[in-house]
Amino acid sequence: MVPKLKITAIKPYPVWVGIRNQLIVKVETDQGVYGWGESGLSSREKAVVGAIEHYSAFLIGQDAMQIGRIWQEMYRSQYFEGGRVLQAAISAIDIALHDIKGKALGVPVYELLGGKQRDLIPTFATTRSEASSAEAVEQVLELRAQGWEAIRLIPAGQKSDKIYEPRESIAETAKWTVKCREALGDQVVLGIDFQHRLSVAEAASYCQKMPRGTLDFLEEPIRDETPGAYAALRKLTDVPFAIGEEFSSKWQILPFIEEDLAQFNRIDICNVGGLTEAMKVAGWTEAHYIDMMPHNPLGPICTAATVHFAAAVPNFSWLETRASPGELYHGFDNPELFPGLLALEGAHYRVSDKPGLGVDVNEALVSKQSYRQWEAPHLTRKDGSVTNW
Repeated sequence: MVPKLKITAIKPYPVWVGIRNQLIVKVETDQGVYGWGESGLSSREKAVVGAIEHYSAFLIGQDAMQIGRIWQEMYRSQYFEGGRVLQAAISAIDIALHDIKGKALGVPVYELLGGKQRDLIPTFATTRSEASSAEAVEQVLELRAQGWEAIRLIPAGQKSDKIYEPRESIAETAKWTVKCREALGDQVVLGIDFQHRLSVAEAASYCQKMPRGTLDFLEEPIRDETPGAYAALRKLTDVPFAIGEEFSSKWQILPFIEEDLAQFNRIDICNVGGLTEAMKVAGWTEAHYIDMMPHNPLGPICTAATVHFAAAVPNFSWLETRASPGELYHGFDNPELFPGLLALEGAHYRVSDKPGLGVDVNEALVSKQSYRQWEAPHLTRKDGSVTNW
C-alpha cells in the first residue's frame, strides 16, 4: 500500500553558491520524509520565492505522493497560468515531491519515471576560453584527451560585461571554430552556444563562413518567441539546432517539435515544470526522432534530477555539465553544502541507485548562507543600443 505523506512545510532557500545564487527548495512531510528541488530562473530568485509562498498556501496538508494531481493544481490554480516565474516554482516543488516519493518507496527517482535505460550518462563539456585564440584549440584538445566526445565552444565576446557586437563576434568565432574542428578531426561532436544573441541574418552568416560539417550543433542562436524565425534560419543553414532551455511548458515547445525545428531538445528540468512536464516533452520529442540534451547550468539538485531523467528516457544524447576541469571555477558543486552530490567519472555521471534523488542538502549550513543581489550583464552595442545577454 502506498503511504500517505502530508505536506507540512515548503521552504525556499535562495543562497549564494560559487559565482551566483541557487534557489533550492525543501518540502517537508508529517512522516519526517523530505525532498529537495531546485528552481532554474537565475537572477530572479526572489520572484520565484514569492510564487512558492502562494503555492504553499494551498499545498500544506496535501498528500505529497500525488505528484501529478499537485502539478495540475499548481498550474491551473490561477487565471493567468504558466509563465517562467510560476513554472520555475512548480519545477522546484515537483522535483522535491519526486525526491520524497522515491525515499518513501525506497527507490531511486528513475524508477518513478519508468525505470533505468542506461547506467552512465554521457556529458558534454564547455571550453573556459572564448573561440577567439589558440587557447580554444588547446582546450578542446585537452577535453578530448580527458575523455569528452562532445565539446561546446564559447563565442568570441561572450564574456564581455559591457559591449557585444554580433558581427565582430561571428567573424572571429567562425575562424576559430574551423581551427578547433581541424584540430579535433571528424570523430568528436563540436557545438557552440550563442545564448540567443544573434538575428536570423547574423546566425546564417556565421554558419556560412565555415565549411559544411564544421559544427554538429548550433545552440540557441536566436530567441525562441517566434518559431517562424527558426523556420527561416533553417532555410539558410543545415547545421542542427539545439534549443529549448528557455521553454517553460510543453505548449511552448509544441511548434518546435511539430514543425521539426529542433534537432536536439535542450529543456531545463528546473524551468520547464519539473520531472512531470519533462517526461511528457521527452515522449513527444521521441515521436519526432529528436534526442534530449538537457540544459544543466545550476547546482547538484538540478544535476541529480536531470541524471535520473536522462537515465529513464530512450531518446538521449548528452547532458550539460559545469563540473568539467575547465569549469570548476563556477563553484556550483559544493560537497559541504550538498552531501552525496554526483561527481563526474571521466566524462560521465553514474546513475545513483539511492532512494530519491540520491543527494542531500546541509540545511544548517545552507540556512547560514546569504542571498546576494546579482544581475546578468546589461549589454549594449557600440552605438549604445541594448542587446541580449
